[in-house]
Amino acid sequence: MRGLIGCETSGVMRRAFAARGHDMWSVDLLPAEDGSNRHITGDVRDYLGEGWDFLAVCHPPCTRLCNSGVRWLHTPPPGRTQAEMWAELDEGAALFSACWQAPITRVAIENPVMHKHARARLPADLPRPQIVQPWWFGEPAFKATGWYLRGLPELAPTNKLTPPKPGTAAHKTWSAVHRAPPGPERWRFRSRTFQGIAEACAVQWGGHVEQQEARYG
Repeated sequence: MRGLIGCETSGVMRRAFAARGHDMWSVDLLPAEDGSNRHITGDVRDYLGEGWDFLAVCHPPCTRLCNSGVRWLHTPPPGRTQAEMWAELDEGAALFSACWQAPITRVAIENPVMHKHARARLPADLPRPQIVQPWWFGEPAFKATGWYLRGLPELAPTNKLTPPKPGTAAHKTWSAVHRAPPGPERWRFRSRTFQGIAEACAVQWGGHVEQQEARYG
């Protein structure tokens, strides 16, 4: 399978698929953290038409699309204007839509739970997302994430853990993504793909594509 991992600098998803023999590339405006020569520095939209079998967009800019940030559309943060917030929402929606409508048979786009203003700007055929948690895949963490899928099956849990009770020290540890302090690297920490999820994607979606190719050629 020849696939593209969009909006990823960590290489976690790219490496998970490559380890199973797939011809995988990643693309992002920033260079790859691992220095891989299988990474393209650029806008994912410029590379969508290059004959990929599979597209996974892991971390499209979602600050204005996700439900947790809807308040900024009405009360902008210090130093920003309301017009800027809505313009960023439009840009985020345009990027998401371009990836969803890419001329690629199998598409998976990751995004946190969206608010109604974002959903209204996205394609009408966008399905309800599959909401997954890292702890479904052996990762002791909370981070509800939606996968919008076209031509791919929903992910099946591989190693469900038992979440700790609220108020416990373990629960706070599992909530590290949500509790990350402000800072220049906060976005990178919050957007990184968990290894367990990446491996499940590679095994299940990669296997799905292999089965289809074997059946239909």
